[in-house]
Amino acid sequence: MIISLGSVKISLRRTEQVKDMQDWNAVKKMYDKGVSKKQIARELKMSKNTVKRLLALDKEPVYERERSPTKMDDYKDLIRLWYLDGEYAFIGTRIFNELVKIGYTGTINPVYRYLKTLEAEKGQISKKATVRFETPPGDQAQFDWAEYMMEVGGKKIKIYCFTMVLSYSRKKAAICSKGVNGLCIYEAIQDLFRILGGVTRELVIDNPKALVTSHRKGEEVDYNTSALKLFMHLKTDPNACEPLRPRTKGKVEKPNQYIEEQFVKGSNFKDMHELNDSIQKFMATWNQKVHGTTRRTPGEMFEEERDSLLPIPKKLVLDIGMEQRIVSPDSHVTVGTNRYSVPVQYVDRQVKVRTVYGYLLEIYDDEMNMIRTWEISEGRNGRVYNNNDYKAIASRVPSSIPEIQRVFEATFPNGPAFYALARRVTNQPYFHAKEFLKLLDLYEMEDLDLILAHCIENNIFKIEDMRRIIKERFFELVMSCERTKLLLSQEKERKERFRLKNEEALIRNLNYY
Repeated sequence: MIISLGSVKISLRRTEQVKDMQDWNAVKKMYDKGVSKKQIARELKMSKNTVKRLLALDKEPVYERERSPTKMDDYKDLIRLWYLDGEYAFIGTRIFNELVKIGYTGTINPVYRYLKTLEAEKGQISKKATVRFETPPGDQAQFDWAEYMMEVGGKKIKIYCFTMVLSYSRKKAAICSKGVNGLCIYEAIQDLFRILGGVTRELVIDNPKALVTSHRKGEEVDYNTSALKLFMHLKTDPNACEPLRPRTKGKVEKPNQYIEEQFVKGSNFKDMHELNDSIQKFMATWNQKVHGTTRRTPGEMFEEERDSLLPIPKKLVLDIGMEQRIVSPDSHVTVGTNRYSVPVQYVDRQVKVRTVYGYLLEIYDDEMNMIRTWEISEGRNGRVYNNNDYKAIASRVPSSIPEIQRVFEATFPNGPAFYALARRVTNQPYFHAKEFLKLLDLYEMEDLDLILAHCIENNIFKIEDMRRIIKERFFELVMSCERTKLLLSQEKERKERFRLKNEEALIRNLNYY
C-alpha cells in the first residue's frame, strides 16, 4: 500500500488530536484529586511539559477534521459578492448557474454549504452598510446578456436576451436573439442605445472574446478590433470588468433575474418578431415602476438624463458581417441553402446581405438603403418570396380572363397548345398562364417558350411546378435546345459548303474550251 507524505502528515495530526482528548480527561481527573503534576507525568508516562500544556487548556480539546480543498475555493469571494451585496442578492441556484458560466465544474452542494456560513453575516448587513456607486447623468451604461430556454414557434429553443441599463436613471432596454456571436453582440449594443434614446460616455461590459481579446490584472485591456471600431463610431469608451469580479455591473445583472421571473417563465411566442415586440412592451412598463434605490421611476429620471446623452449616429455600423450577392434572373438572392426574393428592379444587380440576431436577414442596395428583410428559413433548399416583389411585372399582365388567353397564345409559339391542354387538367388555366406571363421581365420569350414545350411534353401545367422546373433545370433545358439549334445550324452550313464545292468541280475554266 502506497501512502503519500501528505496523507501521513494528516494522519499523524489526527492521531495527536485524539490522544490529546484522551490525555486531557485523565490529567484533569487526577489533578482535581490533588495529585501533583510530577506524579501525574510519572503514572501516565508523559512529560511534565505535556501535563502543563493540557492543564493550561480551559476546556477539553476538540477534534478538528482536516478540510480538503474544493473546486469552489477559488470562487468564494465572488459568491460573497453575489450573496451579500445589495445590488445582486442572488439566490443559491442563480449563484450556481453563474459559476458554471465562468468555469465552475463542481456540484451545487458545496455552494449551499458555503452560503449557510454566510447567513448570519447576511442578516447583520443593513441597507446603510451597502456602498453604492452612483454616476452622473449621461456618463455610464451597463451591458450584459443572459440565456433562457423559451417556447418560440411551438418548440423550446435557447434565446439570448441582451440588456442595457443607464446607470443614472436606471432606464432599461432589452432585445432577444437566437445567436450570441460577435455580430449579434455588436448589433445589440447599437440597437439598445437607440432604444434608450442616446449614447453614454462609458459602457461597462464583461469580457467575451467578441469584445475583449485579453484582460490581465495590472495591464491595459486589449479590446477586439471590431468592437473598438463600434465604440469609436458610437463615441463611447468601453470599461471591461475585472475577470470574475463584475462588481461594477450590478445594475444590469439584477434585471436579468427579474426578466427571467416576470417575463420568461410560462411565456410562449409564435415567432421572434412577436417575442421582441413583447419584451419591448414589458421593458416600457417596467421603466414606469418605482425603483427600490432611487425611489423614483426610471422614466421620470430619464427626463433629467436625456439631454446629457450623446446623440446616436445617423448611420449605424452595418458593414460588420456584410456579404455581397448578385440577384438572380428570377429576382432572388441565395443565403445558406435557401433563396429569398427582392423587387424585380434589382435583377442582375449586386446587393449586400447580413444576418441579424441569428434569425433576421437584411438586404441592402449599393448605397446601403434597406431593400427587404426576411426571417431566415430553417429548412433547406427552400424559396421565400413576396408577390409584391413582382408588382412591376404584374402591372403589364392583363387582368381579364379572355385577354390573358389571347396575350398568352399570341406571345408564345407553344402557348395555344399549352392552354388547350391546361383546360383539361386544371380548373383555372388562365391563373397559371397569367403567372407565367409575369416571368417575361425576368427571362427571354424564346427561353420561356422552350420551358412551355418541356412542360407540354411532360404534362406539367401548374405554375408552381413550372417555377420548380425553371429553378432546377432552366439552364439545362435552354442550353440543350441551344446546342441542338447550333448543331443543326452547323450541319446545314456543312452541307451548303459541300454543295458549293461540288458545283465548283463541274464548272470548267474558259481556257478548257
